[in-house]
Amino acid sequence: MEVNDLLSVVDWSRAQFAMTAIYHWLFVPLTLGLGFIIAFMETIYYKTGDEFWKRTTKFWMRLFGINFAIGVATGIILEFEFGTNWSNYSHFVGDIFGAPLAIEGIMAFFMESTFIAIMFFGWNKVSKGFHLAATWLTAIGANLSALWILVANAWMQYPTGTAFNVETARNEMTSFWDVLFSPVAINKFLHTTTSGYVLAAVFVVGVSAWFLIRKRDQKMARYSMVIASTFGLVSALFLAFTGDSSGVDIAKTQPMKLAAMEAHYDGEHAAPLVAFGILKPDEDRSCNDDAFHWKIQIPKMLSVLSFHDPEAFVPGINDLLYGNPQQGILSTQEKIDRGRIAIQELAVYRDAKQRGDTAAMQRVMAKFDAQTAEGRAFLDSYYRYFGYGYLSSPQETVPDVPLVFYSFRVMVGAGVYFIALFAVLLVLLYRRTLDQYRWLLWITLWSIPVAYIASQAGWIVAEVGRQPWVVQDLLPTVAAVSRIDSGSVIVTFCIFVALFTTLLIAEIAIMVRQIKIGPEKN
Repeated sequence: MEVNDLLSVVDWSRAQFAMTAIYHWLFVPLTLGLGFIIAFMETIYYKTGDEFWKRTTKFWMRLFGINFAIGVATGIILEFEFGTNWSNYSHFVGDIFGAPLAIEGIMAFFMESTFIAIMFFGWNKVSKGFHLAATWLTAIGANLSALWILVANAWMQYPTGTAFNVETARNEMTSFWDVLFSPVAINKFLHTTTSGYVLAAVFVVGVSAWFLIRKRDQKMARYSMVIASTFGLVSALFLAFTGDSSGVDIAKTQPMKLAAMEAHYDGEHAAPLVAFGILKPDEDRSCNDDAFHWKIQIPKMLSVLSFHDPEAFVPGINDLLYGNPQQGILSTQEKIDRGRIAIQELAVYRDAKQRGDTAAMQRVMAKFDAQTAEGRAFLDSYYRYFGYGYLSSPQETVPDVPLVFYSFRVMVGAGVYFIALFAVLLVLLYRRTLDQYRWLLWITLWSIPVAYIASQAGWIVAEVGRQPWVVQDLLPTVAAVSRIDSGSVIVTFCIFVALFTTLLIAEIAIMVRQIKIGPEKN
């Protein structure tokens, strides 16, 4: 494959996967949160026997079902793309990445599929208790699906619990529990699912606000708002806590992502946090003083959030690119050189294997043996930078700084806004004065797209911020992509755009129609 076509395949494959993931994540977060909100409502019906709560539950359940069905379709295509567009990645880490995906398919997906049928079609066919259990298990199953997907994604951000097999040139799992319970995986799961809870709560209060504006089904709207606002406020506060923990993980495991999030070019002790700022064009940004047209900073806050130490040193983009010996930071070029040595050792092994030179093969294998002092030294000094050996320039390790910087502030700003919105709604609902603030109802309704934008912004920070890595430090996109013709990727990209856009339009149309119909009447 020619170099130009390879680069085109990488770009189009990235674009296709990003597009599929964006569409998929339009459906997933609502499923994660709305399932629990429905379960809370049905629990009240189970306890009280009040038919009002049954009608309310069934109304929100219809919207849940529409969203769930379309989300499954996009998710299946997303997983297939690992094999079609990223086959080298699948070969290199399939032993690790495939395990959580397999568990997700066997346990969580079948759990959802089994109990969602009872949830939708089991009214008056099974006991109230059994139906309630099916509803809760559907909600739990959706979140278990998310758990295994997010564990796999967290491993890509922070590979652990694995060892490199020289003979197969693959990473193989050594500890399932290290993969499952790594701090990055735990925080990734908690932060991502909680963001789904917040989005679902915003969706419910927004739709309920529409009913109040139209003066329709006002009892259903108010009670739905109370449940969703309470659920949303608790979730939003917990989301802020998990966001802080995720920031600490990023500072330790992905310092370049952190530097891009803050447009932090020069490392410093007691580093300030940029609360707001307008970045200069790329060619004008070379240091902290030249990075912004203007900015508002909070002294020492970046050090506090990154390391919980107001005097801690936070490396910048320049430190990570060019090295900082005082802080023990290697330059990216040094990492590239070391990565190429590790790649060369694999070439030596393959050549020796072809010649049948057992002694040469054993010498290489000894260098990758984590059980010996020689192996541990080589793995720590060279193999840990394996992926850098595929890069042609240190600048490739710098992600799109403006996109990451602004996306991070959209995400955080929206989170603060939602905390305030839920709190205000609860106060006014308690005082029974919400109807007096029609402007607030309109704001609540139009908060629904804000929640989706914030959710997408979070994934932009997570995924764009770690580029060019598919697996952090071990496998860049250029080495992970399938060796296929770029034309086929372009064709499927266009097909998927048309298909997913059609599905999205269909879902919105069906959702709007069902909302206009409203809950069942007596």
